[in-house]
Amino acid sequence: MKAIQLIAHGTPASSCSCVELPEPEAPSAGQITIDIQAAAINPADLLIFEGRYPGPAELPANVGIEGAGIVSAIGDGVTEFKIGDHVLSMGRANWSEKVTADVNQFIPIPKELPWEQAAQLKANPPSAHLMLTDYVELQPGDWVIQNAANSAVGRHIIAFCKSRGLRSINIVRRDSLIEELSALGADVVINDSGDLGKIVREKVGQDANIPLGIDAIGGTSTLQMANCLSNGGKVVNYGFLSGEPCQMTPTHTIVRGLSLHGFWLVGFMQRSTREQIISLYQTMSNAFIAGELNVPVEAEYSLDQINDALAHAHQENRQGKILLRP
Repeated sequence: MKAIQLIAHGTPASSCSCVELPEPEAPSAGQITIDIQAAAINPADLLIFEGRYPGPAELPANVGIEGAGIVSAIGDGVTEFKIGDHVLSMGRANWSEKVTADVNQFIPIPKELPWEQAAQLKANPPSAHLMLTDYVELQPGDWVIQNAANSAVGRHIIAFCKSRGLRSINIVRRDSLIEELSALGADVVINDSGDLGKIVREKVGQDANIPLGIDAIGGTSTLQMANCLSNGGKVVNYGFLSGEPCQMTPTHTIVRGLSLHGFWLVGFMQRSTREQIISLYQTMSNAFIAGELNVPVEAEYSLDQINDALAHAHQENRQGKILLRP
Protein backbone atom coordinates (compact mmCIF):
# COMPACT_ATOMS: atom_id res chain seq x y z
CA MET A 1 0.00 0.00 0.00
CA LYS A 2 1.34 3.40 -0.97
CA ALA A 3 1.26 6.26 1.51
CA ILE A 4 2.87 9.65 1.96
CA GLN A 5 5.05 10.10 5.03
CA LEU A 6 6.61 13.19 6.55
CA ILE A 7 10.27 12.28 6.87
CA ALA A 8 11.75 15.51 8.25
CA HIS A 9 10.59 19.09 8.62
CA GLY A 10 11.75 21.41 5.86
CA THR A 11 10.52 22.80 2.58
CA PRO A 12 7.25 21.11 1.57
CA ALA A 13 8.65 19.65 -1.65
CA SER A 14 11.57 17.97 0.16
CA SER A 15 9.98 16.92 3.44
CA CYS A 16 7.78 14.04 2.29
CA SER A 17 8.24 10.72 0.58
CA CYS A 18 5.96 8.15 -1.03
CA VAL A 19 6.57 4.82 0.74
CA GLU A 20 5.31 1.27 0.36
CA LEU A 21 3.63 -0.05 3.51
CA PRO A 22 2.05 -3.43 4.30
CA GLU A 23 -1.61 -3.77 3.39
CA PRO A 24 -3.74 -2.93 6.43
CA GLU A 25 -5.14 -5.84 8.41
CA ALA A 26 -8.90 -6.36 8.56
CA PRO A 27 -10.52 -3.65 10.69
CA SER A 28 -11.01 -4.48 14.35
CA ALA A 29 -14.34 -4.23 16.15
CA GLY A 30 -15.71 -0.71 15.84
CA GLN A 31 -13.44 0.15 12.91
CA ILE A 32 -13.80 0.51 9.15
CA THR A 33 -11.36 0.64 6.24
CA ILE A 34 -11.82 3.04 3.36
CA ASP A 35 -10.18 3.30 -0.05
CA ILE A 36 -9.17 6.94 -0.49
CA GLN A 37 -10.48 8.34 -3.78
CA ALA A 38 -9.14 11.90 -3.57
CA ALA A 39 -7.23 14.07 -1.12
CA ALA A 40 -6.62 17.80 -1.25
CA ILE A 41 -3.40 19.57 -0.30
CA ASN A 42 -4.33 22.10 2.37
CA PRO A 43 -2.18 25.11 3.37
CA ALA A 44 -2.08 23.66 6.89
CA ASP A 45 -0.35 20.57 5.47
CA LEU A 46 2.45 22.77 4.16
CA LEU A 47 2.79 24.52 7.52
CA ILE A 48 3.01 21.13 9.27
CA PHE A 49 5.81 20.07 6.94
CA GLU A 50 7.67 23.30 7.69
CA GLY A 51 7.27 22.75 11.44
CA ARG A 52 5.07 25.84 11.86
CA TYR A 53 1.81 24.09 12.74
CA PRO A 54 0.93 21.23 15.13
CA GLY A 55 1.71 17.91 13.52
CA PRO A 56 2.88 14.36 14.26
CA ALA A 57 4.82 13.94 17.50
CA GLU A 58 7.24 11.45 15.95
CA LEU A 59 8.66 11.04 12.46
CA PRO A 60 8.33 9.43 10.02
CA ALA A 61 4.54 9.63 10.09
CA ASN A 62 1.68 9.28 7.64
CA VAL A 63 0.15 12.67 6.83
CA GLY A 64 -2.64 14.43 4.97
CA ILE A 65 -5.38 16.49 6.60
CA GLU A 66 -8.03 15.97 3.94
CA GLY A 67 -9.30 12.88 2.19
CA ALA A 68 -12.50 11.13 1.14
CA GLY A 69 -13.19 7.59 0.06
CA ILE A 70 -15.35 4.46 -0.14
CA VAL A 71 -15.92 2.03 2.72
CA SER A 72 -14.24 -1.24 1.70
CA ALA A 73 -14.23 -3.26 4.94
CA ILE A 74 -16.18 -3.20 8.21
CA GLY A 75 -15.26 -4.49 11.65
CA ASP A 76 -17.54 -6.27 14.06
CA GLY A 77 -20.26 -4.21 15.67
CA VAL A 78 -20.32 -1.43 13.07
CA THR A 79 -23.86 -0.47 12.13
CA GLU A 80 -23.45 3.16 11.02
CA PHE A 81 -21.76 2.34 7.70
CA LYS A 82 -21.93 -0.37 5.06
CA ILE A 83 -19.52 -1.35 2.30
CA GLY A 84 -19.76 1.09 -0.60
CA ASP A 85 -20.71 4.12 1.48
CA HIS A 86 -18.95 7.39 0.73
CA VAL A 87 -17.23 8.99 3.71
CA LEU A 88 -15.02 11.87 4.77
CA SER A 89 -11.98 10.90 6.81
CA MET A 90 -11.48 13.08 9.88
CA GLY A 91 -8.02 11.74 10.70
CA ARG A 92 -4.75 13.34 9.66
CA ALA A 93 -3.14 10.52 7.68
CA ASN A 94 -5.23 10.58 4.52
CA TRP A 95 -2.58 10.70 1.80
CA SER A 96 -2.71 6.95 1.47
CA GLU A 97 -4.38 4.31 -0.63
CA LYS A 98 -6.28 3.01 2.40
CA VAL A 99 -7.16 4.27 5.88
CA THR A 100 -8.35 2.16 8.80
CA ALA A 101 -9.66 3.83 11.95
CA ASP A 102 -12.44 3.85 14.52
CA VAL A 103 -15.85 4.53 13.05
CA ASN A 104 -16.09 7.93 14.76
CA GLN A 105 -13.20 9.12 12.59
CA PHE A 106 -15.45 9.10 9.52
CA ILE A 107 -18.40 11.23 8.45
CA PRO A 108 -21.01 10.09 5.91
CA ILE A 109 -21.25 12.15 2.72
CA PRO A 110 -23.74 11.92 -0.16
CA LYS A 111 -22.81 9.80 -3.16
CA GLU A 112 -23.93 12.70 -5.37
CA LEU A 113 -20.96 14.76 -4.18
CA PRO A 114 -18.10 14.56 -6.74
CA TRP A 115 -14.82 13.29 -5.33
CA GLU A 116 -12.91 16.43 -6.33
CA GLN A 117 -15.27 18.46 -4.12
CA ALA A 118 -15.48 15.84 -1.35
CA ALA A 119 -11.69 16.00 -1.10
CA GLN A 120 -11.98 19.69 -0.19
CA LEU A 121 -14.93 19.37 2.19
CA LYS A 122 -13.25 18.85 5.56
CA ALA A 123 -11.51 22.12 6.38
CA ASN A 124 -12.28 25.15 4.25
CA PRO A 125 -16.08 25.15 3.72
CA PRO A 126 -16.98 24.65 7.41
CA SER A 127 -14.35 27.19 8.45
CA ALA A 128 -15.90 29.82 6.18
CA HIS A 129 -19.42 28.94 7.35
CA LEU A 130 -18.61 28.98 11.06
CA MET A 131 -16.67 32.24 10.95
CA LEU A 132 -19.71 33.87 9.35
CA THR A 133 -22.19 32.45 11.88
CA ASP A 134 -20.50 32.01 15.26
CA TYR A 135 -19.18 35.48 16.14
CA VAL A 136 -21.58 38.13 14.86
CA GLU A 137 -25.33 37.97 14.23
CA LEU A 138 -25.08 39.24 10.69
CA GLN A 139 -28.13 40.71 9.01
CA PRO A 140 -28.85 40.94 5.27
CA GLY A 141 -27.09 44.02 3.92
CA ASP A 142 -24.25 43.91 6.46
CA TRP A 143 -20.69 44.04 5.17
CA VAL A 144 -17.98 41.47 5.86
CA ILE A 145 -14.34 42.28 5.14
CA GLN A 146 -11.70 39.61 4.56
CA ASN A 147 -8.09 39.40 3.42
CA ALA A 148 -6.51 36.55 1.44
CA ALA A 149 -9.80 36.68 -0.43
CA ASN A 150 -8.49 34.56 -3.30
CA SER A 151 -7.84 31.58 -1.01
CA ALA A 152 -10.22 28.63 -0.87
CA VAL A 153 -11.70 29.88 2.41
CA GLY A 154 -11.98 33.36 0.91
CA ARG A 155 -13.87 32.09 -2.13
CA HIS A 156 -16.25 30.16 0.11
CA ILE A 157 -16.87 33.32 2.14
CA ILE A 158 -17.71 35.22 -1.06
CA ALA A 159 -20.16 32.49 -2.07
CA PHE A 160 -21.82 32.30 1.35
CA CYS A 161 -22.16 36.09 1.56
CA LYS A 162 -23.76 36.20 -1.88
CA SER A 163 -26.30 33.47 -1.06
CA ARG A 164 -27.14 34.92 2.38
CA GLY A 165 -27.73 38.52 1.38
CA LEU A 166 -24.48 39.76 2.92
CA ARG A 167 -22.00 42.01 1.14
CA SER A 168 -18.29 41.32 1.01
CA ILE A 169 -15.18 43.48 0.90
CA ASN A 170 -12.28 41.41 -0.37
CA ILE A 171 -8.62 42.34 0.05
CA VAL A 172 -6.11 40.88 -2.41
CA ARG A 173 -2.53 41.59 -3.41
CA ARG A 174 -2.78 41.31 -7.19
CA ASP A 175 -4.85 43.47 -9.52
CA SER A 176 -5.36 40.43 -11.73
CA LEU A 177 -7.67 38.95 -9.09
CA ILE A 178 -10.13 41.86 -9.01
CA GLU A 179 -12.11 40.85 -12.09
CA GLU A 180 -11.96 37.14 -11.20
CA LEU A 181 -13.37 37.55 -7.68
CA SER A 182 -15.95 40.06 -8.85
CA ALA A 183 -17.21 37.45 -11.28
CA LEU A 184 -17.67 35.06 -8.34
CA GLY A 185 -19.96 37.56 -6.61
CA ALA A 186 -17.55 39.68 -4.55
CA ASP A 187 -19.15 43.11 -4.03
CA VAL A 188 -15.90 45.04 -3.55
CA VAL A 189 -12.36 43.86 -4.34
CA ILE A 190 -9.42 46.05 -3.28
CA ASN A 191 -5.69 45.72 -3.80
CA ASP A 192 -3.96 45.81 -0.41
CA SER A 193 -2.09 49.09 -0.66
CA GLY A 194 -2.28 52.48 0.99
CA ASP A 195 -4.61 53.47 3.83
CA LEU A 196 -7.04 50.55 3.78
CA GLY A 197 -9.49 52.09 6.23
CA LYS A 198 -9.83 55.21 4.09
CA ILE A 199 -10.05 53.25 0.84
CA VAL A 200 -12.75 50.93 2.18
CA ARG A 201 -14.91 53.77 3.49
CA GLU A 202 -14.62 55.56 0.16
CA LYS A 203 -15.89 52.39 -1.53
CA VAL A 204 -18.79 51.49 0.78
CA GLY A 205 -19.61 54.76 2.54
CA GLN A 206 -18.94 56.12 6.00
CA ASP A 207 -22.22 54.78 7.42
CA ALA A 208 -21.91 51.22 6.09
CA ASN A 209 -22.10 48.58 8.82
CA ILE A 210 -18.95 46.43 8.79
CA PRO A 211 -19.26 44.34 11.97
CA LEU A 212 -17.01 41.41 10.99
CA GLY A 213 -13.48 41.08 9.66
CA ILE A 214 -11.96 37.70 8.75
CA ASP A 215 -8.17 37.70 8.88
CA ALA A 216 -5.86 35.02 7.47
CA ILE A 217 -2.64 37.00 7.64
CA GLY A 218 -1.98 38.54 11.06
CA GLY A 219 0.63 41.21 11.72
CA THR A 220 -0.14 44.67 10.39
CA SER A 221 -2.88 43.21 8.18
CA THR A 222 -4.97 42.66 11.31
CA LEU A 223 -4.37 46.29 12.24
CA GLN A 224 -5.44 47.51 8.81
CA MET A 225 -8.56 45.36 8.94
CA ALA A 226 -9.48 46.75 12.36
CA ASN A 227 -9.29 50.24 10.91
CA CYS A 228 -12.11 49.29 8.53
CA LEU A 229 -14.59 47.92 11.06
CA SER A 230 -17.58 49.64 12.60
CA ASN A 231 -17.42 50.33 16.34
CA GLY A 232 -18.01 47.17 18.33
CA GLY A 233 -16.88 44.99 15.43
CA LYS A 234 -14.98 41.74 15.67
CA VAL A 235 -11.88 40.48 13.88
CA VAL A 236 -11.73 36.70 13.56
CA ASN A 237 -8.22 35.45 12.88
CA TYR A 238 -7.77 31.98 11.39
CA GLY A 239 -4.28 32.12 9.91
CA PHE A 240 -0.84 33.67 10.17
CA LEU A 241 0.42 33.91 6.62
CA SER A 242 2.63 36.84 7.64
CA GLY A 243 4.25 34.82 10.41
CA GLU A 244 3.67 37.79 12.72
CA PRO A 245 1.37 38.20 15.75
CA CYS A 246 -1.94 39.96 15.19
CA GLN A 247 -1.82 43.69 15.92
CA MET A 248 -4.51 45.96 17.36
CA THR A 249 -4.20 49.18 19.34
CA PRO A 250 -5.75 50.32 22.65
CA THR A 251 -7.81 52.76 20.59
CA HIS A 252 -9.33 49.81 18.74
CA THR A 253 -10.12 47.78 21.85
CA ILE A 254 -10.86 50.45 24.49
CA VAL A 255 -12.27 53.41 22.59
CA ARG A 256 -13.94 51.66 19.66
CA GLY A 257 -14.88 48.42 21.41
CA LEU A 258 -13.32 46.14 18.81
CA SER A 259 -12.31 42.61 19.75
CA LEU A 260 -10.01 39.93 18.34
CA HIS A 261 -10.99 36.27 18.25
CA GLY A 262 -9.15 33.16 17.08
CA PHE A 263 -10.83 30.44 15.04
CA TRP A 264 -9.58 26.85 14.84
CA LEU A 265 -11.79 24.21 13.27
CA VAL A 266 -10.30 21.57 15.55
CA GLY A 267 -11.61 23.52 18.53
CA PHE A 268 -15.13 23.43 17.10
CA MET A 269 -14.86 19.68 16.61
CA GLN A 270 -13.66 19.13 20.16
CA ARG A 271 -16.64 20.90 21.72
CA SER A 272 -19.32 19.55 19.37
CA THR A 273 -21.33 16.33 19.42
CA ARG A 274 -21.05 13.80 16.61
CA GLU A 275 -24.59 14.68 15.57
CA GLN A 276 -23.66 18.36 15.27
CA ILE A 277 -20.58 17.52 13.20
CA ILE A 278 -22.52 15.24 10.86
CA SER A 279 -25.17 17.95 10.42
CA LEU A 280 -22.50 20.54 9.61
CA TYR A 281 -20.96 18.38 6.88
CA GLN A 282 -24.36 17.51 5.45
CA THR A 283 -25.01 21.25 5.10
CA MET A 284 -21.62 21.77 3.43
CA SER A 285 -22.16 18.81 1.09
CA ASN A 286 -25.53 20.16 0.06
CA ALA A 287 -23.96 23.54 -0.67
CA PHE A 288 -21.58 21.89 -3.15
CA ILE A 289 -24.29 19.74 -4.73
CA ALA A 290 -26.56 22.78 -5.16
CA GLY A 291 -23.76 24.77 -6.80
CA GLU A 292 -23.56 27.32 -3.98
CA LEU A 293 -19.92 26.32 -3.47
CA ASN A 294 -17.41 25.29 -6.09
CA VAL A 295 -13.64 25.35 -6.00
CA PRO A 296 -11.80 24.62 -9.25
CA VAL A 297 -9.09 21.98 -9.36
CA GLU A 298 -5.92 23.05 -11.12
CA ALA A 299 -4.11 19.72 -11.18
CA GLU A 300 -4.22 16.14 -9.93
CA TYR A 301 -1.21 13.99 -9.03
CA SER A 302 -0.60 10.39 -8.05
CA LEU A 303 1.04 9.59 -4.70
CA ASP A 304 4.27 8.80 -6.58
CA GLN A 305 4.31 12.43 -7.75
CA ILE A 306 4.10 13.92 -4.25
CA ASN A 307 7.13 16.19 -4.59
CA ASP A 308 5.78 17.72 -7.79
CA ALA A 309 2.35 18.07 -6.20
CA LEU A 310 3.72 19.88 -3.14
CA ALA A 311 5.86 22.19 -5.25
CA HIS A 312 2.78 23.04 -7.32
CA ALA A 313 0.66 23.60 -4.20
CA HIS A 314 3.27 26.05 -2.90
CA GLN A 315 2.98 28.31 -5.96
CA GLU A 316 1.27 31.64 -5.29
CA ASN A 317 -0.46 32.14 -8.64
CA ARG A 318 -2.50 28.95 -8.74
CA GLN A 319 -6.05 29.06 -10.08
CA GLY A 320 -7.37 26.06 -8.14
CA LYS A 321 -6.72 23.25 -5.69
CA ILE A 322 -4.08 20.55 -6.03
CA LEU A 323 -5.43 17.04 -5.47
CA LEU A 324 -3.82 13.68 -4.86
CA ARG A 325 -5.48 10.68 -6.49
CA PRO A 326 -4.31 7.43 -4.86
